[in-house]
Parts: sequence; structure tokens; C-alpha cells
Amino acid sequence: MINGIINVYKERGFTSHDVVAKLRGILHQKKIGHTGTLDPEATGVLPVCLGNATRLCDMLTDTDKVYRARMLLGLTTDTQDTSGKILSDLAAVPEQERVEAAIHSFVGAYDQIPPMYSALKIGGKKLYELAREGREVQRQPRRVNISYINIEEIETIGEIPAVDPASAGGGFGILFKEEPENFPKMAVTMSVECSKGTYIRTLCNDIGEKLGVGGCMSALERTRVGIFKAGEAKTLGQIARAVDDGNFESMVIPVDAMFKDFPKIAVNAQGDRLLHNGNLLGSACVIMSMPTEPEDGLKVRVYDASGTFTGIYAYCKKSRQFKVVKMFL
Repeated sequence: MINGIINVYKERGFTSHDVVAKLRGILHQKKIGHTGTLDPEATGVLPVCLGNATRLCDMLTDTDKVYRARMLLGLTTDTQDTSGKILSDLAAVPEQERVEAAIHSFVGAYDQIPPMYSALKIGGKKLYELAREGREVQRQPRRVNISYINIEEIETIGEIPAVDPASAGGGFGILFKEEPENFPKMAVTMSVECSKGTYIRTLCNDIGEKLGVGGCMSALERTRVGIFKAGEAKTLGQIARAVDDGNFESMVIPVDAMFKDFPKIAVNAQGDRLLHNGNLLGSACVIMSMPTEPEDGLKVRVYDASGTFTGIYAYCKKSRQFKVVKMFL
């Protein structure tokens, strides 16, 4: 079994579950999990955990993310992106200063209402399932945090931005389900760093609402998840070729690399049994690499007597022992 994380570049038209299913076929391995959904029309970074690294999925999901998005002002849809049904369509070219001020006003914490077309569950049913039935339910706002928004380009457009359907892998754009009739409109390309659970298309909708002209998302690429960057990500086709060529393992990031900032300790032969059972580890079985007693709660990477990474432990000053946080056996 392959253990580790692979930085996948999700292509347009695939769901995150599609990526996992295809990787199971490519790698002939069942134990695979993704670290957070991306809309089918969005592209970009999707870290995928293999083998015992699936225990990392929840940790990677919680990390901040960076997106590159295009917002179209003057248009609203039921999905909050250009793949949806048009709800309002205006010729809208607000003053650039107003647009910039409205965008930057969302930096920081704000309460965002999740969109109906999302995978969140209410009453055991996903919101997008309810939306497809023509039902809309009340959603509670969730506090999200926008670390920064960098405006890359503001342009006035007189027609629908072109999106090449054939460029499924790296194309930047979402196909229009319905064609707007009123132009000109304003398109804003921006990079956004945000917390877990932030919907960029809802951010675009909220910015447009604040400007009084409406807005929706017309393109989305996730460019970073934690340490994983788009420029280093591999498409499913590249992964399949690497497997055929015998070069796949070079693409896999070891689990312990995710904790490289944690101090490293190892156990001796006496401590192997305790470690593999997830028991407390005392000084008699730990080969310390720290010159002084650790601080209370300090997390460390633990390796067994053979040098295999085994888990994350935290130091308890009261008992002067390390206790298990998460095992990766």
C-alpha cells in the first residue's frame, strides 16, 4: 500500500469524488481520501491522501486556502456562478474606486450565508439536492475569515468572456448556462486567501450586492492549500503516466513531511511495543533529541526503533511523559 499525500490538479468537469475514484483505478488502491471539495467547474489544488495518510484529511481540510477568481458584476444566478440560471442581468460598470473599496471591505471576518447549491447538509439532505427540487431553506450564517484580497485586473467587457470547453485541464473560466443580454459589464480578477468553509462564489455575490448591481463568479482556480501549490500539482493524466513509467513514488509526499516543524524523537527497542500500542512514552524508552525538558503540550514526531514514522505525540509536563495525539500505523 502507498502511504503519503499527492498534490493533484483537479481538472474542470471532475468532482473531488471523481478524482478519488479515478486514482483508485490508477493506483489499484482503495484507501484514498480527498481533503476538501471543489466545484466540478473549478480547477486547481486538491491534496489527496493515500493509505495511512487518510488520517490527515481532517487536518488538511482545516488549513487556509488561496483562490484565483473572476467576478462578473451586473449578473446574478441561482448558483452564484455562471453555470446557473440568470436571476438578474444589468449593464453595470461601477466606478473603479467604488469596486475596489467594496472588495477590500470584505477583508477580515464576516458572516457568510452558505449558498443553496452546496454540499452542506440540513435535515440529512444536501442543500444542492433541495435546490434541484426547487426548494430553498433558511441557512444560518457562518463566520469566515478573508486574510487578503489582491485585485489583479479590472476590465470592462462588451461580450461573454470566452471559455474553451476543450481546455478542461487548465482553462480558467466557467461556461455560461444562459447567455446574458445586457452589456457592458465589469470583470474583476482577484486572488483571495481565506479560511476553511469560505465560498468564493458567495463572496462574489456579496460584493455585487454591496455595490447594488449584483455579481457572480465566472472562473475559479484553487492555487494553494497549506503547503500545496498549483504549480507543483499533477493532473490525473500525469499521475497515470508516472505509474506506467514507475516514477509515481517521487510524486508522493511522506506523511511526516507534513510535520517537519515538529521536533523529532525516536524510541528504543524497549519502547517499540508501547509506541505501537499507542501507550504513554516515558524517558526510559525515548531517545531524546532536545537538550532540555520539553514545554507542556509540545507536539513531536515519533519514530520507532527501525526509524519508521509512527505518530504525533504531545508532552505532558505533569507526568513527564509523551501521550499520543494521532497514530499513522
